[in-house]
Amino acid sequence: MVIGASGQIGRPAVAALERDGWDVTAASRGGGRDESWGTGVRAVRLDRSDDGALAAVVGDGCDLVVDMVAYDAGHARQLTDLAGRIGSAVVISSVSVYEDGKGRGFDTLDEPDGFPAYPVPIAETQPTVAPGEATYSTRKAALERELLAKSAELPTTVLRAGAVHGPFSPLPRELYFVKRHLDGRGRRVLAYGGESRFHPASARNIAELVRLAAARPGSRVLNAVDPQAPTVAGIGAAIDAVMGAEPETTLVAGPPPAGSVGGTPWSVPLPVVLDMSAAERELGYRPVVSYEESLPETVEWLRKRLAEGDWRECFPLLARAYPDLFDYAAEDAWPAGT
Repeated sequence: MVIGASGQIGRPAVAALERDGWDVTAASRGGGRDESWGTGVRAVRLDRSDDGALAAVVGDGCDLVVDMVAYDAGHARQLTDLAGRIGSAVVISSVSVYEDGKGRGFDTLDEPDGFPAYPVPIAETQPTVAPGEATYSTRKAALERELLAKSAELPTTVLRAGAVHGPFSPLPRELYFVKRHLDGRGRRVLAYGGESRFHPASARNIAELVRLAAARPGSRVLNAVDPQAPTVAGIGAAIDAVMGAEPETTLVAGPPPAGSVGGTPWSVPLPVVLDMSAAERELGYRPVVSYEESLPETVEWLRKRLAEGDWRECFPLLARAYPDLFDYAAEDAWPAGT
């Protein structure tokens, strides 16, 4: 059973498991299907907040549960309470659980000198934030802690995903460059000299990790990112190539010089780059797609979504996270200081 099957990672994960010979029940709030799934996939509606509904879908038992939407310790307990009816689990977490040697992590980004100085590349042995209910990061840490504490009853692979990309994303970072080209913008500004690196993770590569972990049940924590971590300037250049654009790029040393000018969804002062050697060693993992290879599909999906309406309505989560993502007036005024 795949929980959150209609989401960005769920769609390719269901397809990958089906190709591997699994009989898949695709559970989601809407109960919808993806065009990539075969007729053997059973799609069902599931309200994740309803413990009884989840137990009913599991039924007498299943060999595997893949959980794309588990968020906190409560969701972990939903799974572990059904341990007698589940063979193993694969659960998606986040790289935001990591903290550096000074206790800094994603929750301290807005504090002075609060950005974490991670050792690069970050291995799974890096310390994590204390579990709790206060933030996304602490909730994900609590999810992991609860699952790993019950690993004897329910073997679980936890996948710590980076900056997830691909079609059906609720937070498509690539929109930053794609929309600018569609709007005819001939210039852009990139802070930190365009050298920011926030490790991307293709939904298709994560699906491959799900497939491999499903075939090798166990209790483990693994990073889940692409083979390379391109700079933000490199990401922009790759999208330029897909869209046939040649914009002028102004690189600014240091943080955004005026409000959101120069800031992007990847803009970080220090690199967030993950080590994938554990997944290679434990699962025999090899990525199925590079960042550049994945882009045409993502760009085409974004074109179609933007044709449906205003970007804020199409992607409300992205708009809340980055409300000034397309402040063209500020960008145009910045060089003159007006």
